[in-house]
Amino acid sequence: MIINVKVFPRAKRNQIKKEGGVLKIYTTSPAVDNKANAAVIEMLAGFLNVKKRQIEIKQGEKSKQKVIKIIER
Repeated sequence: MIINVKVFPRAKRNQIKKEGGVLKIYTTSPAVDNKANAAVIEMLAGFLNVKKRQIEIKQGEKSKQKVIKIIER
């Protein structure tokens, strides 16, 4: 499964919202040293009820717009 997300680092709180076919992920982690990406993976794992290793950032590792691949197992 492939999903598009938009990430908002340094938010006031961690949350995931679905708006217009795009998941918006708000994380308190900064976009430094891959911390925001790690937080996105952790939050998505909980939200989608999958393991963190099943989530892969395919595009946009250094961008707010990301393409995420969920590996079905």
